[in-house]
Amino acid sequence: MRTRLAIRIHSFLERRFPERRGFLKSDTDTRFIRLRSETQLIAMAGVTLFVAWSIVATAIVLMDSIGSGNFRELAKRDQQTYRARLNAISDERDARAEEALAAQERFNAALAQISVMQSELLASETRRRELETGIEVIQSTLRDTMTQRDGARKALAQLKEDTEGGASPHAVMASAEAQMGLLASVLYDTASERDQIQADAQGALEQRDELELELQLMNERNSQIFRQLEEAVAVSVTPLDKMFRNAGMPPDRILEQVRRGYSGQGGPLEPLAMSTRGEEPSPEALRANAILAKLDQLNLYRLAAQQAPFATPVNLGHVRQTSGYGYRRDPKTGGRRLHKGSDFAGSTGTDIFATADGVVTHAGWQSGYGKMVTIRHAFGIETRYAHNSRIRVTKGQRVSRGDHIADMGNTGRSTGTHLHYEVRVNGQAVNPMIYIKAARNVF
Repeated sequence: MRTRLAIRIHSFLERRFPERRGFLKSDTDTRFIRLRSETQLIAMAGVTLFVAWSIVATAIVLMDSIGSGNFRELAKRDQQTYRARLNAISDERDARAEEALAAQERFNAALAQISVMQSELLASETRRRELETGIEVIQSTLRDTMTQRDGARKALAQLKEDTEGGASPHAVMASAEAQMGLLASVLYDTASERDQIQADAQGALEQRDELELELQLMNERNSQIFRQLEEAVAVSVTPLDKMFRNAGMPPDRILEQVRRGYSGQGGPLEPLAMSTRGEEPSPEALRANAILAKLDQLNLYRLAAQQAPFATPVNLGHVRQTSGYGYRRDPKTGGRRLHKGSDFAGSTGTDIFATADGVVTHAGWQSGYGKMVTIRHAFGIETRYAHNSRIRVTKGQRVSRGDHIADMGNTGRSTGTHLHYEVRVNGQAVNPMIYIKAARNVF
């Protein structure tokens, strides 16, 4: 059965692929190569498979090239959108800061004006009390004068009686007229002084009412300034607070650590001292102190953000992220291992930047990492930049966020030109994208 089947197959192949011979002739000898039907079939199948594989591989390369081009265009658009949004946020933050400074200046001017008005009000109140005291003195003098007038009248009556008893009428009348003229003059002066004091008192009361109205308007303007300041500070502090919480950094502990290590110029903002006599602070002083506390918190957030890796180590418009943090298959050993950072692929020599302020603790060759830079930051954070082609910093050097520290390369245990970026907290590797994503829409 097998023989017949084999004969039929051979006959079928003979009809499709007849046996061929190729002759190789030299000066002294002639040889030939016999190509059986089975050999021709195998060769044809091999050529067909090779052509099919070439077509499929070419299609895959073309599709990958087209996809990469679309991805780069999308990344460029995302980068432009991100930059535009970042610029808008920066402009808004600067505008808010300018508004806060202007509002603080207006608040200081308002406090100075309120102080002057309070001094004027106290002086007016003192003047009013002096006028009231003067009126009481005048009234007392008037009462004494009236008493003297009554005594003069009694003396006049007594003189009349004496005159009737035989005294000289002309002498008595002259004496009485002199006393009455003196009394009338005293009464006139007293009445004039009383009217003047009453007019001054009325003017002081009107001035007090005007000052109280102006003080009320000033308080309303101050209240509006306070509301604007409170809103501006809240808008600035809330995103920063959210950024630190999303990064797993407790804001209270971070701010306390920054406050303990603060050594900048100016120092933290101190509360307003409105009174030196131990009196309770006014509502305005309490609101002002609350705003100053928020501004102090904003300043500490700014210092803390500079010391934590909330930035990207490369310009995302020129690279792409090829691998993230987590377990993955090792292309050389085939096993699973923890990839302790994020990979960003780009061209050789691409600039690499420090993601936070810190001190360089390693700048050289490291087994597996190739040419590597390690930077120690605050809060127990350390960042690593590996597989570089060139290192531009030295050990012990202090760097700031955005400083150019290395060039991208393919040194060490690497399968292509890329940056391996790690973030370690207290020696333990964490996902770097936690910090990068937490700072998104903030910086």
